[in-house]
Amino acid sequence: MEADLRREHILNMIRQKDTPVSASLLAKTLNVSRQAIVGDIALLRAQGSEIIATARGYMIPEFKETNRYVGKVACRHTPENTKAELYAMVDLEAKVINIIVEHEIYGEITGSLNITARDDVDVFINKIDASDVRLLSELTMGVHLHTVACRDKAHFDEVCRALDDCGYLHKN
Repeated sequence: MEADLRREHILNMIRQKDTPVSASLLAKTLNVSRQAIVGDIALLRAQGSEIIATARGYMIPEFKETNRYVGKVACRHTPENTKAELYAMVDLEAKVINIIVEHEIYGEITGSLNITARDDVDVFINKIDASDVRLLSELTMGVHLHTVACRDKAHFDEVCRALDDCGYLHKN
């Protein structure tokens, strides 16, 4: 299959799914290596396609939802509290879109999460535990932002209160 046609297929497969599509599944379906898919995704992004990578695979971001309130919440905690922090948000049916940290050299660094349920949290935490990587929040001594999608502003405020009750809301 010609590379341009393959990239068109990749984009169509991602657009048709409501859930992330793994590079391994794309590679198997298109009969290429996982690395070829990673390269294709990079080229699609360079051409302007909005594709994000999550712990479960690639997807089109949902930031543009007009029927949801999207806000940012500042948090601070140790790496050991990451799972509980994420559970606190998804248990209230909020979607954790990303994490943002302020780096002294690179400025703002954003990591896509798109976590909506405890199962998503577990997959994320298991990937961290199985690899030799550090959380972005470790670069900033635990201080970070999350972009969170909620039903409305009152729902967002409820999520913030829950994080505050757990001691994860950053107030300094």
